[in-house]
Amino acid sequence: MHSGGGDRDEYERAAGFSRRALLLGAGATALLGGLVSRMYQLQILESDKYRTLSDTNRINLQLLAPPRGRILDRGGRELAGNRPNYRVLLVPDQTDSIDMSLDLVSHFIPVSAKLREKVKREARTKSGLAAVTVADGLSWDVFSQINLAAPDLPGIVADVGQVRSYPYGVELSHVLGYVAAVSENDLKTRDDGDPLLRLPDFPIGKNGVEKAVDRELRGKGGVRQIEVNAHGRVIRELGRTEGKPGADIELTLDMDLQRFAQERVKDESASAVVIDVRNGEILTFVSSPGFDPNEFIAGFSQRRWDEMNADPLKPLLNKALAGEYAPGSTFKMVTGLAGLETGAIDGSTRIRCGGSLRLGSHTFHCHRRGGHGSVTIADALKVSCNVFFYEVGRRIGVDAIADMAHRLGLGEKFNFEVPGERRGSIPSTAWKMERFGEVVRPGDSLNAAIGQGYVTATPLQLAVMTARIANGGHAIMPHIVRRVGGGEAAAPPAPPIGIPAEHIGLIHAGMDAVVNAAGGTAGRSRLTGEGMRMAGKTGTAQVRGAKSVGGTAKGNAVPWHLRNHALFVAFAPVEVPRYAIAVVVEHGQGGSKAAAPVAKDIMEMLLKKDQQPPGAPVASNAVPA
Repeated sequence: MHSGGGDRDEYERAAGFSRRALLLGAGATALLGGLVSRMYQLQILESDKYRTLSDTNRINLQLLAPPRGRILDRGGRELAGNRPNYRVLLVPDQTDSIDMSLDLVSHFIPVSAKLREKVKREARTKSGLAAVTVADGLSWDVFSQINLAAPDLPGIVADVGQVRSYPYGVELSHVLGYVAAVSENDLKTRDDGDPLLRLPDFPIGKNGVEKAVDRELRGKGGVRQIEVNAHGRVIRELGRTEGKPGADIELTLDMDLQRFAQERVKDESASAVVIDVRNGEILTFVSSPGFDPNEFIAGFSQRRWDEMNADPLKPLLNKALAGEYAPGSTFKMVTGLAGLETGAIDGSTRIRCGGSLRLGSHTFHCHRRGGHGSVTIADALKVSCNVFFYEVGRRIGVDAIADMAHRLGLGEKFNFEVPGERRGSIPSTAWKMERFGEVVRPGDSLNAAIGQGYVTATPLQLAVMTARIANGGHAIMPHIVRRVGGGEAAAPPAPPIGIPAEHIGLIHAGMDAVVNAAGGTAGRSRLTGEGMRMAGKTGTAQVRGAKSVGGTAKGNAVPWHLRNHALFVAFAPVEVPRYAIAVVVEHGQGGSKAAAPVAKDIMEMLLKKDQQPPGAPVASNAVPA
């Protein structure tokens, strides 16, 4: 019996073991089945999904910057283009030590402590695969040496990029502007969703035409497909799709004329604008002195920047667009047209000039103390009689003058393509109340009548005013972009501004007499060639505050910054007007002395060029010595 009980216990132990083994086996089988099922799901059913995820981890897409479009003049000459830029980059994730890599590359290029800190600072703020510029503008010899040594320079990449080039330098600085890398402020104020703006050191237009048509000049980015390892280091390039280059922009400028005009005023603080009176195309747009936009590409030192800002000639200011000056006597055509329109005067009206006009307790003087005697509007323009226009202003009031000024383009913005346009100021009853909280006084009308007091205008506005008078009273709009990517830019419409032809004729006659009649204030700037007759108007505008500060000193004895501004506006040919010009020479003292000769030389060259076959060299006896 004892023996039988032991057998039973042994049997039960064996049976229990078998059940456990069976359960374990079943569990193992179930686990194996689950693994096989999951593997089947991953490798067969969802293979495409996980292959894509795997490729995403292994393959990166990099955005490629396209070439920036060129800027050309009306004859197809390149005004802004691109040139190769040999540079050295550092990719932080491709080196174990940035300092070591910089030490190695310093055998080929100088690496200052300041540069080293800059590279390390940028490396910390960018993703590891983003390249940091170490140096650019390298010579071919240095670039070649670094290329040969590249296998022994971890993280260092010798790269060929593009950099903007301005072959005409200062001659077009205020027209073209310049480009520079996208800043944080640009991302806040100019982000248009273009991913190119996120590229390191991607250049965008910061001023001038470069800024105005930046989106068209940028082009569209390309894509580079690269394979990287588990550490994110590039193994090879798998494919590349080049971007679309930016559009070429053709301007209305004539570079021959632009260079001549810039040379003509190079020693002055001055501006000159030439406009086609038929369609508003700008042929010359000069602000002197200028700056070299190539300096912005290379990078300004703080010292150089401070020098330019401290320069009394203001090379950074676009005087043609943003310089606001009292127009002086160049404004008298506005007053004359307003007087004719209101019926206060006509072509035969005579006003006696005795040298001054008394209004209340104040005396308003003519520039000729002895007076001009009895003069008509044409006579008054020819000799620039203040008293005639004082009287017209007294009769019609400041609001009539302001209305005519606005119709002629003064006190207006034209949505001009070059940024920075200023409006100037044209006083009126409403304007003075809004600006100063004061009513208009009778003296305001007299001051405004001769382009002084609160009246200010830009050289661009003066050119437009003259063009609208020259073309018979059509509101041409100035523009400087002629074509974008080969497509013709439509000229803005030029509706009539409601000035009768007989009134325009009287103003033309007066302006013609200024230059071509005996006693005209610009007689020394007469053009004598066939088909080159020019009509114009001189102006001399007092610098605000100069009278009280300058005392009784005259001429060159007056400090330069207190001397009167010199102005001249003109159109030609008189018989069939084609071009209008406005010249302002800051502190030039007299329009006939300083501004009219400049306009004469520029207009002479332009008219001679028109008379030559296309492409023929233009000779001018007006080239400055």
